[in-house]
Amino acid sequence: MNERIRVREVRLIDAEGNQVGVVITDEARRMASEAGLDLVEVAPDSRPPVCKIMDYGKYKYEQKKKMHAAGRKVHHSKLKELRLRPKTDEHDYQVRVKQARAFLEAGDKVQVVLVYRGRELVHQEFGARTLQRFVTELSDIARVEHSGRIDAKRTSVLLTRK
Repeated sequence: MNERIRVREVRLIDAEGNQVGVVITDEARRMASEAGLDLVEVAPDSRPPVCKIMDYGKYKYEQKKKMHAAGRKVHHSKLKELRLRPKTDEHDYQVRVKQARAFLEAGDKVQVVLVYRGRELVHQEFGARTLQRFVTELSDIARVEHSGRIDAKRTSVLLTRK
């Protein structure tokens, strides 16, 4: 690593984290090799650049480990879809409400899709009532982001957490 440092002087931090001061680059390289470590440029934009004596392989390993741990903790919001029909039975309807509540509590968005078949298309008001009931049952935890998008045989509502 220390072959890439091309300035004449650097501000040096030793292996214990103590600031040594402004040192000629060749002297800093010599100190790093005596310690069996690498001379790493940590702040190249400052004048003079700041260099630290450290084990570069170990540093890269720890950075990778931190990034991996940080990535595990982040929950990425996903879009979950639940399908209903105007004639969905009460028990099945309640199961869908529970699923939607669980998804919303986990931080996901829920798209509720009401699918019409055959003659149900003629009486879309039954589907609209079912969808409105679904939204009101989840109104304590969710809000409507997009409502009533009507495609050929589908009506959908997008819910997000309040």
